[in-house]
Amino acid sequence: MSPIPRLLQIAIATLPLAVAAFAQTGFPFQNESLRYNINWPSGLGIGEADFTAQKTASGWDFAMSLSGGIPGFSVTDKFHSSANADLCSTAFDRDLSQGGRKSRERTTFDQSTGRAHRVTLFPEGGGQSDFDVASCARDVLTFVYFARRELVQGRVPPPQQIYYGGPRSIRMEVAGAQTIAAGGKSTLADHLLVHLKGSNWGVDSDMFFARDPARIPLSIKVPLSAGAFTLELVR
Repeated sequence: MSPIPRLLQIAIATLPLAVAAFAQTGFPFQNESLRYNINWPSGLGIGEADFTAQKTASGWDFAMSLSGGIPGFSVTDKFHSSANADLCSTAFDRDLSQGGRKSRERTTFDQSTGRAHRVTLFPEGGGQSDFDVASCARDVLTFVYFARRELVQGRVPPPQQIYYGGPRSIRMEVAGAQTIAAGGKSTLADHLLVHLKGSNWGVDSDMFFARDPARIPLSIKVPLSAGAFTLELVR
């Protein structure tokens, strides 16, 4: 897996600090649209990522699009999640285009039976499978917003499984406050570590969240052998 798609998988965190007295804007209070620059370890911009949250009659729709790359390797990925009012997933779609590799799949969740159905839509004949999921199962994108909602309410989600194709385990660790550059200015943000593990890999990420009622993610840093890739909020 290339490092850029992993940025989505670990874009999740929360921290139980007091809510500052700002206007109640953005998720979970209203629809939201956020844009991020993706920066190479040298500081060179290599792409953009957009996150949107939209309220529906039955819950929420979430989406993320990512475009960028380096010479000889481009990435154009799209993700969409549907969730009920409790932020339990009902469907998760991912459409990946990474270099010359393209794939598209959908996972639907039946929360009443604790089962999920995963089907490969492209390439054709990619197969399908059914598997057990945790109670109130959440795909990785829905979990981004669930974690933020928990933070707004002064809670930290416990270690649990999330789903990006197969299951992943997630654990969050409080790391205090730190002043960072975001949106062209210095901002005091809540810092935490996110530990994400798959069946044969693991990665740790630094997450920084605004001290506002929506707990907007300001920056995501992913350490790699070449340095730390960063998503920085543009708005």
